[in-house]
Amino acid sequence: MELLQSCALLVIVAWLIFRAFRQRALLPPIPSAAPPPSTSAPRIAVIVPARDEAANIERCLRCLIAQTYPADRLRILVVDDHSADATAAIAAALAADHPQLCVRPSPPLPAGWVGKSHACWIGARDVSAETEWLCFIDADVRAEPALVASAFAAASSEPLDLLSLAPRQELESFAERLVMPCGLYLLAFCQDLRRVQAPESPDATATGQFMLARRRDYFALGGHAAVRREICEDLALARLFKQSGRSVLLRDGSRLVSARMYTGWGTLWPGIAKNLVEMLGGAVATAVTAGCAVILAWALWVIPLADGVSCARGSAQGCLAMVPALAAALAALALHVVGAAHFRIPLWYGLMFPLGYTAGALMAIDSMRWRWRGRVGWKGRIYS
Repeated sequence: MELLQSCALLVIVAWLIFRAFRQRALLPPIPSAAPPPSTSAPRIAVIVPARDEAANIERCLRCLIAQTYPADRLRILVVDDHSADATAAIAAALAADHPQLCVRPSPPLPAGWVGKSHACWIGARDVSAETEWLCFIDADVRAEPALVASAFAAASSEPLDLLSLAPRQELESFAERLVMPCGLYLLAFCQDLRRVQAPESPDATATGQFMLARRRDYFALGGHAAVRREICEDLALARLFKQSGRSVLLRDGSRLVSARMYTGWGTLWPGIAKNLVEMLGGAVATAVTAGCAVILAWALWVIPLADGVSCARGSAQGCLAMVPALAAALAALALHVVGAAHFRIPLWYGLMFPLGYTAGALMAIDSMRWRWRGRVGWKGRIYS
């Protein structure tokens, strides 16, 4: 029994690691591209929905102002979503010195709308009819100068109607470093990018941190107004494009864009919990996934230890079982240590992965609790 259990553990870990690396290969990075000539460059509007983003907004906007894309063809619009801090003042001060940047206050949030979708919709409707592309960027994003030019080049060459870029995640607090790598690994274990990104699939994947969409298609489908109630508005919008026959793709943008989504437990916990049930495919799938992740993570510590104790007591089967169990544990440790190196955080965080999956499971329970109550809270608002 011990040997069978340890062998099963090794097979599961090997399969998950293979799956994770296979998913990574299915998300190729976009190359850096030179900007098009100003005479032929289409007009692009970058829309930044912002609510209480005083800590991030200046850095985000300065990066956008510094884009290599022709400045006369690029408009940057900040939609202030009733911020209670200095977000609007900081953005307005920058706009005074940079004509391509403007700030618009969002009108009161209508019933049945999620705040971010409303701000994006207001911004999209504010741009001129000559604009060909709409680029939605979160205020916590930091862009390299070639980002917009490179995204436009990638979307044009495919060709695509909606391109989303996965940014490099900046992890600074203990909470981010403990939980975020485990969460991203879990998505790599669970998602089937080959199926989801296939043109014939009605499903799609995307991140709202960076989305570049053709304006004509955006408005033809109703844009953010069509997904106004969705907490995961990025996934809903990508699926709307895909199911209408438009081409949608998520690519690796880590060379050109980075983001710090959360600043600690106070923002990370509600930020993940509000989306987790939808990201994992419903309450049942969330419960199963979270439970399996916690059991497997702790099994990678407990089973080798139990086999070692059995071997020390003279059990030949325990000694034999310890070999595949240790191989599985070391492979999992190596995977998470490599992940820590990828995220540029201390390597010892990779040794704490059972705690990361456990914290994620508790967030999953909270996410399911919010769904059962029919209420989700985020940035001072409660959504039904």
